[in-house]
Amino acid sequence: MRWMHAAGRGFLVAAVLLAGYAGFGTQPGVVPKGRGPMTLVTAGDLTDYLGPLLDDWNNNHPRERVTVLELPDSADETHAQMSSELRSGGDRFDVLNIDVAWTSEFAAAGWISPLQRDRFPLDSFLAPVVNTATFDDRLYAVPYVTNAGLLYYRKDILDKAGEQPPRTWAELARQARKLAPEYGVDGYAGQFLPYEGLTVNATEVVHSAGGSILRDDGARVTVDSAAARTGLEFLAGGVREGWISPEARSYKEEESRQAFQDGRLLFLRNWPYVYSVANGPGSKVAGKFGAVPLPGPSGPGTSVLGGSNLAVSSHSRHPESAADLIAYLTSERVQRQVLTEGSLPPVRADLYEDPDLIRTYPYLPTLRQSVLSAEPRPKSPRYDQVSLVVQAVVQDVMALRQTPEQAAVRMSRELGPIARRG
Repeated sequence: MRWMHAAGRGFLVAAVLLAGYAGFGTQPGVVPKGRGPMTLVTAGDLTDYLGPLLDDWNNNHPRERVTVLELPDSADETHAQMSSELRSGGDRFDVLNIDVAWTSEFAAAGWISPLQRDRFPLDSFLAPVVNTATFDDRLYAVPYVTNAGLLYYRKDILDKAGEQPPRTWAELARQARKLAPEYGVDGYAGQFLPYEGLTVNATEVVHSAGGSILRDDGARVTVDSAAARTGLEFLAGGVREGWISPEARSYKEEESRQAFQDGRLLFLRNWPYVYSVANGPGSKVAGKFGAVPLPGPSGPGTSVLGGSNLAVSSHSRHPESAADLIAYLTSERVQRQVLTEGSLPPVRADLYEDPDLIRTYPYLPTLRQSVLSAEPRPKSPRYDQVSLVVQAVVQDVMALRQTPEQAAVRMSRELGPIARRG
């Protein structure tokens, strides 16, 4: 995966960045205010790409070196550790690689600083991702990696059965019920353990059915609707009918990816990083699967917009260096490496139309389509509380302890006070 020369424009951007950043332009030994070494804090780097990516920066910025601090790869654990440090007022973090859903919460809490829009190439990004980096009409972060859910399917099995990949929930359910037992695999899995992944999966089925959880400004609860109940019934029906196995209710991203890669699943909802990993050495499904947009009730569904944003801690001692590092990490050259070295979807729109990249990553046009039609998770300054409510309620739905009708009413009731306090 360590290949690909940057395009000429990428080299030009890099040259400008490095020329501007390499020296402080002051007398030797004097470090300008706001500049100096930094710590970039992030969730676990599953593909080990980030260290080598920062070597170039560190080699050219000896007085602004970056140290990477990796937290657990679980979104919930990363959020807990980041928020605990930021709440304490500590200055250990400079640049935060945060889930896109946390931007509103961190901004409202005063943990991250507003940024100057003209300092970053926002017009070069896929349009929907910029919205995830704003709060109260101000830019508080810069999109770094985007993500949209894809449906991975066993192409070899569907080809043998003379079937096309499903475009609707009914087609997915029929194929999972019929074909999975015939080939000795489970039917369908997503990320159904009660954690942030379950919130994502639940939000996707609600949005795909035409519903929502909160109004766009987070001030009103909208989940008690026929559309939301239809979405929750998709998950409950899969459990009742057996094409979502009990084991799938314990999966996070990596557990579900491993199950698919080991040949134990017919269908998997997961993020784009799975494509490269499941085609790698040792995978039992390498060359045997494909990826399509998530299905919905009557056609393609709606993915949740995932990914991460880069923000500057309001307690950073070196905010100028931190902002320059974010500009570097979102330059075209580095964004290309984010894809080729990290197997992560970049935010630069032109990379999704690059013929060389498409030859190596044939899912890029599908992913672009999914990102452009994706919707964000509920925006709320109290997003962590919103997510916990969604997880708890949907867990009970998938355990068949509550009906979708009961769950919609309960979720609306429990989210109401959170939305009013927001």
